[in-house]
Amino acid sequence: MAKSSSTSQIVIGIDPGRHTGIATYQDGKLIALDTISPLGLERAIEPADRVVFEDSRLISFMFTTVKSRPAALKMARDVGQIDAWCSLIVSICERLGIPAHGVSPKNKGAKLNAEQFAKATGWDGKSNEHARDAAMVAFPYRRAAK
Repeated sequence: MAKSSSTSQIVIGIDPGRHTGIATYQDGKLIALDTISPLGLERAIEPADRVVFEDSRLISFMFTTVKSRPAALKMARDVGQIDAWCSLIVSICERLGIPAHGVSPKNKGAKLNAEQFAKATGWDGKSNEHARDAAMVAFPYRRAAK
């Protein structure tokens, strides 16, 4: 089902993970930050006119300095879970008729602390790393194409 056109445009940014960051832009302005479990993705995505998410599937290797095999295997398992959540985001968006695209972790930009984030976005509320990452992955796309 395609979204109906309205005058207000909502872009959702997502940083998938065990603690999934969600950022909501309305008409280009950041209006909400949240951290949810992946089970809440569909509800978070529903109001969107566009979804932009950090897509771990777009890089073929992980940057790591892990020296032990057990640690490397745990990292691989964690990345596999995030890959699955990226696939889930795409599936939900397809079913809802919402345009979605992933951004490579290499291309999303550096992590910002709360002060840097406030300066870049104008956000004056509380934030955490996951929500800030969600906001920044969608920041260049925060105005939905009409």
